[in-house]
Amino acid sequence: MTVTETKTAVAPSTAASAKAPVDSAAELLSAFAAVPAGHPSRAQLRDKAIEAWLPLARHLAHRYSGRGEPTDDLIQTAMVGLIKAVDKFDPERGVDFAGYAIPTIIGEIKRHFRDRTWSVRVPRRLQELRLAITEANSTLTHSLGRSPTVPDIAVHLGISEEDVLEGLEGARAYNATSLSTPISADGNTELGDTLGGEDHEFEIAETRVSLGPALATLDEREQKILTLRFYGNLTQSQIADEIGISQMHVSRLLTKALTKLRGQLSADTI
Repeated sequence: MTVTETKTAVAPSTAASAKAPVDSAAELLSAFAAVPAGHPSRAQLRDKAIEAWLPLARHLAHRYSGRGEPTDDLIQTAMVGLIKAVDKFDPERGVDFAGYAIPTIIGEIKRHFRDRTWSVRVPRRLQELRLAITEANSTLTHSLGRSPTVPDIAVHLGISEEDVLEGLEGARAYNATSLSTPISADGNTELGDTLGGEDHEFEIAETRVSLGPALATLDEREQKILTLRFYGNLTQSQIADEIGISQMHVSRLLTKALTKLRGQLSADTI
């Protein structure tokens, strides 16, 4: 085969390749919208249209990165918005797809931040109030040349100062701090170490309150014996030497005094 014949044989194939249709993202959407529901090729066209517009979804997702959410999660959320936009887009309305898809995707991302990223779920009113306060704070800082006060934000938003304070308090639920967070300079003390435990003294607080009047019903010697025994931690022998009576007598007086106290406390609880 001569060179000329070779060129002649190859030329038709090359020309056909050059003339092969290259589906643009817009053309894919138009083709998808034109295919009736239930058509065998509709699912394939839908997949191709979604893939063609993925760069737009990724671009919008990256605009919201750096706000505490993994980028992969934002991209997945943006893709959900893209799929909704592709399924609901109607080219006959005269709006280009990008103009329709961008608000849909951004809305899906914002909904993700509103519903999925709060450490503690708070009412939607507080979530929206937090966003409004954040925007007002940015606007007022620029216009006032300083950080705005609570009254400044209240006037700007047309709400009460109490609502502003409630919104600021609710914003604290957006992020949570781990109990394992070190709080000391040496790192040996964690936030969880500062939490109080169960105080068993509360269980006997009521008894302590009733004990005073009950003790007042004892005579002076009985009160002294109880004080030396339970507050002074003296033995019965030591109490006997202190008072000048026998240990046996101390034991009987101690038993008698405790019996009186139990009876008095029981009567107070009835």
